[in-house]
Amino acid sequence: MADPIYLDYNATTPVAPEVVEAMLPFLREHFGNPSSAHPYGARAAKAIAQARRELAGLLGAQSEEIVFTGCATEANNLALRGVAQALRHKGRHIVTSSIEHPSVATPLQWLRSEGWDVTALPVDKFGCVLPENLKRALRDDTVLVSIMHANNEVGTIEPIAEFAAIAHARGALFHADAAQSVGKIPVDAGALGVDLLTVAGHKLYAPKGIGALYVRRGTPLHPVLMGAGQEGGLRPGTENVPHIVALGAAADLARRRLPEFAHRVRALRDRLHARLTEGFPELQLHGHPQHRLPNTLHVSFPGLDGRRLLDEAPEIAASVGSACHEGGEAVSGVLAAMALSDSEARGAVRLSLGIPTKEDDIDRAAALLIRAARGLQRR
Repeated sequence: MADPIYLDYNATTPVAPEVVEAMLPFLREHFGNPSSAHPYGARAAKAIAQARRELAGLLGAQSEEIVFTGCATEANNLALRGVAQALRHKGRHIVTSSIEHPSVATPLQWLRSEGWDVTALPVDKFGCVLPENLKRALRDDTVLVSIMHANNEVGTIEPIAEFAAIAHARGALFHADAAQSVGKIPVDAGALGVDLLTVAGHKLYAPKGIGALYVRRGTPLHPVLMGAGQEGGLRPGTENVPHIVALGAAADLARRRLPEFAHRVRALRDRLHARLTEGFPELQLHGHPQHRLPNTLHVSFPGLDGRRLLDEAPEIAASVGSACHEGGEAVSGVLAAMALSDSEARGAVRLSLGIPTKEDDIDRAAALLIRAARGLQRR
């Protein structure tokens, strides 16, 4: 049986062939420890420096502002817990949104248990945080605001530059989890005005097990892990050279192909939406109709169950929400925060496209989903 049509690129991406080629020498022959003074170590250190420049180039940052981590979850923990530790003398209030990924929401729950006050802002029906709500939530003791750049389920893009300016006006730092946006849309840390920004390698055609945190120069941040002085002392431990090289190569690839990718994948996404709507007029779109990731289509088949729908179409590999809690029975917290009805939320399916997606994949997937939906309706 042939592999199903893959429409779950927001969960993870395949490693790009160019990225594999870049990392292979550091799996085969270039095995040195970057901290070693001999040529083996120097070769590894040079490769890390190059990867740091490549990722900084994608993010409009300086090389020294890039900290490599084991994943985006670690980067988020370093941002949140690191700022909390560094600024605990100044205040103990953090503002976030009600639609954050668990790798942000869970560390903030832990900080609550440690005596921090955390305000989670509501979102509107599109999944957008309203700037006036952020302004009202800020206090004299607010030290950090953390709001994701683009939602991993519905794809809504938040106005991060505006939010960062609001936070800075009240003396707070700003962190954006950009795991889903980097590589799909332009992400310029300087233009956004953020102090910290999270990157996930495996959403960007690099391998799993590598991430990064942009840390604006001068941002107070304590390490979460203790050890030697790697990554400016913020992420101790011998560097994962092959994966760091891979992330650098993926970042350089994304920088060069971003305009073409965004244009092509948006056209395919809109084609999929049109095909589904033609065959199933009851279909409902979720997320912002314009300010949305170009590869993400989150829709509901009202009256049906999204999981059962995908079960009835095994030729498609997709999801009903975030892969980090895909197996649960509860309605997505993101959809609940957007005030979707129970019927809308349970009928939801997330279809996310990527570089390998072809027009034929779109047409076949639409036909299969419509057939499965009509079949369920007849039962």
